Amino acid sequence: MQMMSRPSNGLLLLSLISHVSAFYLPGVSPRNYIYGEDVTLKVNKLDSVRTQLPYEYYSLPFCSPDKINPSAENLGEILSGDKIENSLYKISMKLIESCKILCRKTYGKHELQQFEAKIRDEYHVNWIIDNLPAATKYYTEEIGEDGSEGTYESHYLKGFPLGYVATEEDPEPDSEAGAAYIHNHARLVLFYHEDVHSFNGYRIVAFEVEAYSVKHQVDGNWNGAQTKLHTCTPLNPVRRSQPPQPVSGTDSEEIIWSYDVQWESSPIKWASRWDVYFKMTDSKVHWFSIINSIAVVLFLSAMVAMIVTRTLHRDLLRYNSPEEREEAQEETGWKLIHGDVFRPPAFAHGLCVLVGTGYQLIGMSIVTLFFAVLGFLSPANRGGLMTSMLLLFVLMGIFAGFASTFLGKIFGLEDWRKTSFVTSVCFPGIAFGVFFILNAMVWGEASSGAVPFGTLVALLVLWFGMNVPLVYIGAYISSKRPALELPMKVKVHPREIPEQVWYAQAPFLALLGGILPFAACFIEIFFIMSSVWMHQFYYMFGFLFIVFIILTITCAEISIVATYFQLCYEDYHWWWRSFCTSGFSAIYLFLYSIMYYYTKMRIDHFVSSALYFGYMALISLGFFVLTGTIGFSATFFFVHKIYSSVKVD
Repeated sequence: MQMMSRPSNGLLLLSLISHVSAFYLPGVSPRNYIYGEDVTLKVNKLDSVRTQLPYEYYSLPFCSPDKINPSAENLGEILSGDKIENSLYKISMKLIESCKILCRKTYGKHELQQFEAKIRDEYHVNWIIDNLPAATKYYTEEIGEDGSEGTYESHYLKGFPLGYVATEEDPEPDSEAGAAYIHNHARLVLFYHEDVHSFNGYRIVAFEVEAYSVKHQVDGNWNGAQTKLHTCTPLNPVRRSQPPQPVSGTDSEEIIWSYDVQWESSPIKWASRWDVYFKMTDSKVHWFSIINSIAVVLFLSAMVAMIVTRTLHRDLLRYNSPEEREEAQEETGWKLIHGDVFRPPAFAHGLCVLVGTGYQLIGMSIVTLFFAVLGFLSPANRGGLMTSMLLLFVLMGIFAGFASTFLGKIFGLEDWRKTSFVTSVCFPGIAFGVFFILNAMVWGEASSGAVPFGTLVALLVLWFGMNVPLVYIGAYISSKRPALELPMKVKVHPREIPEQVWYAQAPFLALLGGILPFAACFIEIFFIMSSVWMHQFYYMFGFLFIVFIILTITCAEISIVATYFQLCYEDYHWWWRSFCTSGFSAIYLFLYSIMYYYTKMRIDHFVSSALYFGYMALISLGFFVLTGTIGFSATFFFVHKIYSSVKVD
């Protein structure tokens, strides 16, 4: 995807990364069609960014086949509310159809109100042909660098609107302001690629839909699918003379559903057919913001590392110098608390559980990103990303059990079974509880997003049948290993902590420390949230992998710096503080989600708002555990290292 006409070397490198993330590995093989072969059109859910509640396509009284056959779906598709079914549309390879009638139906007041309600909630229709989702093309103006009028660039929106509500400025003829009109005519534009030197037949590489609202008039007598419609052709995409088809303000309405099929040759190869879906309206802003964030975070990280290294090196020389050892003992500093620095913290069990869960999330994130960058989790594999994340989280339970027990042995906790049990049920239990409550609310709305009972049972089997045993296995392995030897012995009586200045207090340092990790990734967070809540495609896994590395470095360094200065103030309660310093970036994530809700979302339904804030709170909790574990682990290694380097009489 060409982002700029004259890219620099840095942009060329980033472009290579983005192409790697969109690369297809073998797994979805292309299908070659011959001339006149049937092309199947399947219908998927109706969705809306305004309600976030998907519905089955045939929950509205569309033209339906005599027998509706649902397609097999994976776990990720079920959790995302996908419901793929067959349809009445008849399409043949390279055969052009014009004004083909699908069906004629007379609707009563209740059915018209169903259409009107979904139109006012801005629902979109989703169709699938050859595993490609239907898309609506739209254009944005690219302003020149000198501020002059630029060119228009095409972009794609997933699905197409069910209808529209007329406004005072609406150019449609015979439309009434405030009335709802349904798109009952669809022009299907299918693009195919042909290469006689590489394969036989034709491959579908793009699927566009142009939706129209037309109050059809029959030319002569009704003769089923052979009836002639003189109001259908030609259709001007900009302005038409035919009146639109209303669904409001009437108790009964006859609607004729029709469609066109157009075929166009395309130079796009099958492996690159998803590229057009990945075009972003703010592409330049995205690229330059990512580059800027990387540069700023790396610069700050280098400064922090330099300051800590030079200061710590001077301290070690002073403490280990025979001439200055007696003088150093009279000074204040981090060495004076060597007998308390490894004293177990309060609520040690809770910290072990959080750290174990954090390693489970870290392992899931790393493996998921690895396969996503290689292209295994492309959008062509519908539901694959969510399915992979769930399975990987379960499989990483062995690391959760190992880490929680390993830390518990350092704290002197003897009951490793209790620690491993709480680790296996705490975070998954919270996640399942929130999911179950929200799912019940979605079920009350009769949405296809409600997970059926069988899938809930499958999730419980994954939890108790796989995750819990794997956590116990990891804990058992860790319990058989010797505990890590600490460089300092803990004194019997705890040392009194001097009164701390206000800027050295735990809440201030945690809130201040959480800013930098959040700043390292908030641009990617914006695009991920747009993908999740605005139903856009996200594929920049190469960028996301780089941002994850930067986030890891930032969390580690900010926690180390905060802990070092805390120890210099003779405060040895660093265990929880090192976790919260980087983990509090989750607070800024949740605050940002609130701002996103009021600035980007247009939700006005209680259930939809509950879904948004419920899932964002759950995501923020996971982000807190993940970033906190990174900061804690780096700080523990740092503290263990510096106290191993000093000599204590």
